[in-house]
Formats: sequence, structure tokens, C-alpha cells
Amino acid sequence: MRQKLYMCPTMREVPADADIASHQLMLRAGLIRQSAAGVYSFLPLGMRAVQKVEEIVREEMNEAGGQELLMPAIQPAELWQESGRWEAYGPELMRMKDRHDREFALGPTHEEVITSLVRDEVKSYKRLPMTLYQIQTKFRDERRPRFGVLRSREFIMKDAYSFDSTKEGLDESYDKMYNAYCNIFSRCGLDYRAVVADSGAMGGKDTHEFMVLSKVGEDTIAYSDESDYAANIEIAAVHVNYEKSDEPLAALEKIETPNLKTINELSDALSISDQLLIKSLLFIVDGEPVLALCRGDHEINDIKLKNVLSAEIVELATAEQTVQYMKCEVGFLGPIEVPSDVKVIADHAIEFIVNGVCGANEKDYHFKNVNPSRDFSIEQYDDLRFIKEGDPSPDGKGTIKFAEGIEVGHVFKLGTRYSEAMGATYLDENGKSQPMIMGCYGIGVTRTVAAIVEQSHDENGIVWPVSVAPFHIHLIPINVKNEDQVKLAETLYEKLKQERYEVLLDDRPERAGVKFNDSDLIGLPIRIAVGKRAGEGIVEVKVRKTGEMFETEVDKLSDLLKELFQQL
Repeated sequence: MRQKLYMCPTMREVPADADIASHQLMLRAGLIRQSAAGVYSFLPLGMRAVQKVEEIVREEMNEAGGQELLMPAIQPAELWQESGRWEAYGPELMRMKDRHDREFALGPTHEEVITSLVRDEVKSYKRLPMTLYQIQTKFRDERRPRFGVLRSREFIMKDAYSFDSTKEGLDESYDKMYNAYCNIFSRCGLDYRAVVADSGAMGGKDTHEFMVLSKVGEDTIAYSDESDYAANIEIAAVHVNYEKSDEPLAALEKIETPNLKTINELSDALSISDQLLIKSLLFIVDGEPVLALCRGDHEINDIKLKNVLSAEIVELATAEQTVQYMKCEVGFLGPIEVPSDVKVIADHAIEFIVNGVCGANEKDYHFKNVNPSRDFSIEQYDDLRFIKEGDPSPDGKGTIKFAEGIEVGHVFKLGTRYSEAMGATYLDENGKSQPMIMGCYGIGVTRTVAAIVEQSHDENGIVWPVSVAPFHIHLIPINVKNEDQVKLAETLYEKLKQERYEVLLDDRPERAGVKFNDSDLIGLPIRIAVGKRAGEGIVEVKVRKTGEMFETEVDKLSDLLKELFQQL
């Protein structure tokens, strides 16, 4: 490809509204341009990178037994109503009506469409297992699109769906997809972790997120420093052997605490550890009030709360709801003398508190010398808190550390969540109707490209891994007015293409400094500069990743390139 007429508009200045490296570099290197908030065009250079990722995805999905198809982006509301997600999915679902006033959604995902398709076409166990996938544009009305294509309203996604007749078959399909994802992200040159996660609006159980480690990640990973355990902080289990003090139980005492609402204020004013404070938070769980307790140095995890109570919707109570149910304002809530219609549950750590402090359900008052069981009762103890750095790893090996991550893939065991709701059944060996057992597997293709840039760059620009680089080689005749340089560059251009390299020839009439700066910014793996020694048949080769420079005779260039690409 010749760069003179190639649509690759580079930028010298960092865009003011681009906060992270990948967004800045994808704009500056001419990969993308914004059309609206969270909506981007991929320019030719960016599209080539997207296609490289798609190629890797297709190869690994096909190798794992996937069959590619293409489903419509416009989905009828009736399908979403069948699954129960038309209302439950939330405001991220982009809804629309046609001229006949029929309701549709722009697909954020395709569980409903694929389930309806398979239920109409597959009737017998003899045609299972089956895994179908597509690579297609998805739409989600993000409340706050940001970070370029890492969180956008329109994006390219690979979504796959497996259908099995047994749970053992689902386990096998899941493992195939899990391994395929490991291969995909390894081939993309990413430093990633597969972490235990929550299924969220997708439904189902047993799920892993594939997280690219990055300082700008929107998710926090909890991982062991001595094993391969890793989980999203939202779902990471806590296994701590708490110790209970053997000090005598003191008499319960009500104390005045004017304007002391926060844990830090109480801890400082009473000169006690926050581990002795009982934090009480009121949640509305599927419309019912639930008071959740945790230790003062811990935080309630609403995802765990939702899972423990098998709930659909969990929301922190508003100030008005708090007064309505607890007859007290936020900051002074506690588990003693709670109204009968409020359920009280607690994190395991609460059971081990001796002579603690809690709110008195009265403004400006707390109780001290509070002891569970003696002073209040708990309907249920469970793991309700966020894991913390330094906690023991749930697998018993090492301690927990945190890292930030960008989610690029997610795999779910859906079970019969959609097949039962939508009547996707098959006839088993005995002629009995059974619901299909499903799995769902997604990769954000455009998000993966951004994650690669986020993880592979330096102060001068992008540093593409060979497998996903838009081109392999940037061929630069330094002076296009020099006949020897132009002639040699043209000869090398044709020769390198014959050797199956993808080459971007910078034939622009620009200064050498501009060309070299743009080359570093675009970040192709190898740069070949044809300069003042062109007449001698000598060129300069630079490895973008390491900065290594070589002068070589043209006759030896092929061998040098082969050696360099083997090392990259």
C-alpha cells in the first residue's frame, strides 16, 4: 500500500478530550475518528488491525468446532419479551419502532435471536452439540461512553453460543471456548488473566472474564501472589479465619454521638479500631428492605448480596426509603430493635465482634459494647464483603493482591435460562422433550484492538505485535526526489510483497523527520529506510519494539528480516 494516497491522517498534538494512551494514539495514528460520543469510524489502518484480530478469532473458533453465521442487528421486541429481558435489561438497550409501530431493539447481544433460530431448526439430540458464532456490530446505549472504543455505543463483537444435551457436554463446550480464548489473546500478544466473574444481566452461572492488565482498566482483579487464582473483585470469595477476643462481654450502653456519621469519625472520636464498628446499610432487594451488616473496615458487595439472596434487583436505599423503613436517617442505622419487616443479614466477620459499636437507629446516638446474639439476632451470615489486599487467597495459596484490568472477553454457562423461557427443546434418546443446555462466549473485537494499543506503546507511539499489526513493514524512501532511493524502494516494495510481507510504502514528499515520527507513531514492527547509501545497495532496518538498528546490503535483507520476525 502506498501511503501518499492512503487515508492515514496522523496528528502531532494530543487530542484534548482523549484521556488514555490508547484513545490518544488511535486518534493520532489515524486509526479512528469520532462521529458522535461513543461512536467511531475505523479508518483503513485501524480496519486492518480489526481484521487481523477477526482473523485470529475465526481461526481459533473454527478450530474449536464453531460454525460461523450472521444474525440481524435489528431484533424484534417479542423475542426479548419471551426471555423476560425487554424490561430487565435496562436503559442500555437501544429501542426503536418501525413505521408500523412495531418495537425492535438494536442488538447488544444475541441470546434471544440464536435461541429462537436453533429451537426452530434443531429437534433431535442427534444434532447436538452445536456451537454457532458471528462477528458483528453491537449497540449499547452507554450512559457514559469514554476511553475511545474501550467503552463505546457501537462496537464489533464476536459472540458464540453452544447448545448441548447434557451438563457434561456444556462443560466440554465451555472448556473448548475457554482454551480458544486463551489462544486468541495469547496470539494477540496480550498480557491477560482469566478471572472468575459475575454473569450480570446475562444470567447463568460459572463464568470467566478475560482481563488485559492495564493501569486504566475499569475493573479490579483480585489475584493470588502464589498461584493462578484470579477473580473479579465483584465476585472474589473471602475465606478468612477470623479470631474472636476472649475479653468479658461488657454491658450494652447507649451513647450520644452528635454529627458522628462515618466510620472514620466514630473511630477517631471513640478511639477504637474500625474493626470493632458495625457498618449497617439498608438495601432494597426486589422491593423489600434488607439491612446488611459488615465490619467497619470492610465494604458490602452488592453483587454478593444479590447472589446470596437470589435476587434480581439490589439497590442501596435512598434517604427517604431509609427513614420510611428504619425511622432513622443514614449514618445512625444499626441492628438493634430493627422493625419486623426489615430482614437483617451480616457478613461472617460480624459474628466475631466482641464489645463493638453500632448505630442506635436514632439520630446522634450509637450503642457501645454491642455483641451479636446477645444484643441482636441475624437471619443469615454469609460472605457479603469485598475481598481486600492482604486477605488469604480463596484457594489457600498465598495472599490477595489487586491489579486493574480491561475486559476483552467473557464466557458463561447459561444452562437452561433461555431455552426454558423460549421453548428451545430437543427430543432425547427416549423421545422425551428436554431443554437445550446453553453456553455464551463473547469477545470485544474493537475493544481488543484498543487493549493491544493500551498495553503495547511507548512515548513515541504504538508498538504493534506482529500478529495484529496493520502492516508488517514500513518502507521509507527518505527523499522521493532522489532517483536512486525511489528506484531501490520500488524494487524492494515489489520484492517484499512477493515474499508475503505486508508493506506500507511511504511515498509522500515529506521531510525525513516527519516520516520517521509518523513511522514511530503508527508503530509497524519493522522500518526499512532507503537513504543516502541507496546507490550502494544498502538500507537501514529498525526494529520498532527494541529500537535496534541495522545497516544491511539489499541481497542480505531477506535473511535479516526472516531472523528479526522470528524474534518478534
